Amino acid sequence: MNYEIEPLNSTHIRKNFSCGKSILDDYIKIQASQDIRRKLSTCFVLTDEKNNVVGYYTLSNTSIERANLPNEIIKKLPPSYKNLRATLLGRLAVDKNYFGRKLGEFLLVDAMKKSVLVAKKSIGSMALIVDPIDEIAIAFYTKYGFILLPDSGKMFLPMQTINSLFND
Repeated sequence: MNYEIEPLNSTHIRKNFSCGKSILDDYIKIQASQDIRRKLSTCFVLTDEKNNVVGYYTLSNTSIERANLPNEIIKKLPPSYKNLRATLLGRLAVDKNYFGRKLGEFLLVDAMKKSVLVAKKSIGSMALIVDPIDEIAIAFYTKYGFILLPDSGKMFLPMQTINSLFND
């Protein structure tokens, strides 16, 4: 089966999407288009051959307080920055009919590639930030090297690390 990742548009069929988490199901069905129109985030969808959404993720700009980062990261940064620019991977979900096919990983890798490309060429970003909704999400992101920031509940992966994964 061939999958394609592209920006969400009106031709994508979202009504049957179900990952088992209502907050993520409702987002793609109801809120995503509004957020795109308002320039609050971008939404990328993974579709099947019938244009059904089988997975998605969102990206937007964010910042993270310097004090929330581990000391080994802080000591490498100029002290004048209180808030550091980052990219937020706000949501990532796969339809439950497609569980077990590593599509979450496929979406995450695509999000990482897009994020590092923008950070290198367009807009400064020192890390990819995620805000996991539960322990399952924490375990997923931990498997890919994300570091938990205990005071905020967020996780991050430095762009430098992501860049090294895709460096040709």
